[in-house]
Amino acid sequence: MLRRLIALFCVLLLSLSVVSPAHADGRRHHPRPVVFVHGFSGSAGQFETQARRLTSNGYPARYIEGHEYDSTFTVTTVQQVFASLDDRIARLLDRTGADRVDLLAHSLGTALMQSYLRSSPARAATVAHYVNLDGAVSENQPGDVPTLAVWGEGPAEREVGGAANVYFADQSHTQVVTSPETFARFFEFFNGRAPRTTRIVPERHISLSGRAVHFPSNVGAAGARLEIYRVDPYTGARTTRRPLAAYDLAGDGSWGPFKGRGDAHYEFAVVWDESSVHHLYFQPFRRTDRLVRLLTSRPGEGLSGLVETGDHHSALTISRQKEWWGDQGSAGDALYLNGRQVLNAANAPRTKRAIGIFAFDAGRDRVTDLGAPIPAFFATPFITGMDVFVPAGRRPISIVSQPRGGDGRVDALAVPAWPSSDHRISVQLNDHPN
Repeated sequence: MLRRLIALFCVLLLSLSVVSPAHADGRRHHPRPVVFVHGFSGSAGQFETQARRLTSNGYPARYIEGHEYDSTFTVTTVQQVFASLDDRIARLLDRTGADRVDLLAHSLGTALMQSYLRSSPARAATVAHYVNLDGAVSENQPGDVPTLAVWGEGPAEREVGGAANVYFADQSHTQVVTSPETFARFFEFFNGRAPRTTRIVPERHISLSGRAVHFPSNVGAAGARLEIYRVDPYTGARTTRRPLAAYDLAGDGSWGPFKGRGDAHYEFAVVWDESSVHHLYFQPFRRTDRLVRLLTSRPGEGLSGLVETGDHHSALTISRQKEWWGDQGSAGDALYLNGRQVLNAANAPRTKRAIGIFAFDAGRDRVTDLGAPIPAFFATPFITGMDVFVPAGRRPISIVSQPRGGDGRVDALAVPAWPSSDHRISVQLNDHPN
């Protein structure tokens, strides 16, 4: 009995050490809130993985937010972005009782945040640490805020003067945001100690929430209805006729919280009307996630409006917050649709930095032609397009990724072969190794 009590006590201590951040001297402390600012065509979804790593190391999920804006600046101005960030920081500080926030920005977001921190001493005073992710260079630390600059592949001369500059020459532009190596660096920068883990520690019961937004403006998908279904992991088919949860989307497209399981597969169906449904699928979330982003558009608008549709083929958008490399041989990525490898040097060269793939039957001729990318999509930053005939019908679509650096790991999803005439399919694969 004594041994059993000692074992239970040790387990309790271990669990407390996993969820309670502490100083190097062992004293527990509350972490500061964390705010992530995305780059061009980005969203808070690019910080999902790091948010789950943070909560795996004791951060409350409610302390972690993304600050989103229209990166084309057709909907909002820079000053509006700054003013709304002021409001966000004030709200976080009031809610958490923290003295300041920790701020990260990526790409275009770094130019914005450098300008924000320099715009007034009062703004800089609300930020304890700033992380500049593969973006704008600077002669000095913006607003004199302690800065960590993380750089991916590219010139080693890039730097933020006076900052800690870290270089990952083997990591691509978006990969720098989501990698475990970057996480370890900024966690220690924020907390003065290394993280206990860079893995996503699974939870049995989770809460999911987020926004359904128009890509790339991040304007809420107001007027649509969101239905959430649990699906069979081997076929993607719904396990119930009725959704587990449903939300009428309004305003900024916020939805949730939805209570689910960390190991389950879910479909998020954005219903625009009876003849237009956007089905979005993810691998199991593993942990509570408040940054789920459902990137959509009104029927016939945006890039999706360029997709050729029909009753006999399915159209897919496949994304991952880590670039697809189709021209690096064994050092690159493989992506199989129904057993066919679709990445190559033409449609996914390393220099394209593609994180989103539009795959459909171009010309509606029931023929796959991977000899060249589809020009309208390939011309869009971080996007590529390919002519792949995926038959619609009863047989589910198999999507298998063998990511670079994964030591042979395979990420796989199966989804229903919805006909593209009335249905859109989006699939998001993991950017992380577990």
